[in-house]
Amino acid sequence: MLDIAEELHRWVEQGRDFAVATVVAVGGSAPRRPGAALAVDADGTAIGSVSGGCVEGAVYDLCGQALQDGRPVTERFGYSDEDAFAVGLTCGGVIDILVTPVRAGDRVRPVLAAALEAAANHRTAAVARIVSGPADLVGRALLVRPEGAYDGGFGAHPELDRTVAAEARAFLDAGRTGTLEIGEQGSRCGSPLTVLVESSVPPPRMIVFGAIDFASALVRIGTFLGYRVTLCDARPVFATRARFPDADEIVVEWPHRYLERTDVDARTVLCVLTHDPKFDVPLLKLALRLPVAYVGAMGSRRTHLDRNQRLREVGVTEVELARLRSPIGLDLGARTPEETALSIAAEIVADRRGGSGVSLTGAHTPIHHDPTTTRPAGRIGTVA
Repeated sequence: MLDIAEELHRWVEQGRDFAVATVVAVGGSAPRRPGAALAVDADGTAIGSVSGGCVEGAVYDLCGQALQDGRPVTERFGYSDEDAFAVGLTCGGVIDILVTPVRAGDRVRPVLAAALEAAANHRTAAVARIVSGPADLVGRALLVRPEGAYDGGFGAHPELDRTVAAEARAFLDAGRTGTLEIGEQGSRCGSPLTVLVESSVPPPRMIVFGAIDFASALVRIGTFLGYRVTLCDARPVFATRARFPDADEIVVEWPHRYLERTDVDARTVLCVLTHDPKFDVPLLKLALRLPVAYVGAMGSRRTHLDRNQRLREVGVTEVELARLRSPIGLDLGARTPEETALSIAAEIVADRRGGSGVSLTGAHTPIHHDPTTTRPAGRIGTVA
């Protein structure tokens, strides 16, 4: 649902009634991940997508029905071997959908409105919704703040609210969306509930070092991929807004000094395009010791070997060097700045999603590689 937060927030501000259908679980080669949503207002206007087109019509009808009767509903869609014309996923996957009416006076509306407002303004928050369990609890929601405070409630056992809030905060810390199975009284005992937790976190950061033409193309594609992009270079004549109009931030400073003082996290990607030892070595020495998602450096294979030796001489270990993606990018045969930026972006996506980078034609690897993990409170599936 939070993937269409800006549009839904406008609907709330305009006082529109609507129903939102959210993917809560997937199996096989489903095209969308948990949290993907389609919403329909009282006039029949639709936004978003839950399947890339396979079941949108049926989900649209479910939203219309929920708006009429005010009842949340869950529905499973999958591939049908018996009836090739049945509503389902032609890719062979399975998706579970939660449809929630969000009308004036509905108990869930204030909670979802607050979640949508936070997501639309890029503030950190998580919304937890019950997707399976007693009928009177399905669709109820809880909004969790980063400090652990929460708004709303499920209206069941008070320990359930506290436990789900704690679990949702763990999702939020990781910037992930997924499901949690927990007992109705907030423990593993009692009737099981399935709770979908959707996280709204600020966009991940991409920091591009080196104000060159390749960097300009990479800044553009980084913005396209949803990163908050910073361009950093020590040379003020090159690091200008005129040359990098798509950057969210332009910093004129020695790269390693800027990296020392700026905030990074486990989603941050660092792209070093300077290929100049006086910049590269101190910068990469620091970067390879930070808990970031990706560190890549541009240069020829000869530059790569020389740079690695220089890094060893300043104390970078082999384990740290193994984190470095150099030469940066996937082998696409790229030549132009735009093609090179695409190869770098492809490697970043493959690294994030666990992809191999090989052609899907003739391959026997999964198309989607989103990871699943398990937490002590119950079974949890998560996606980035």
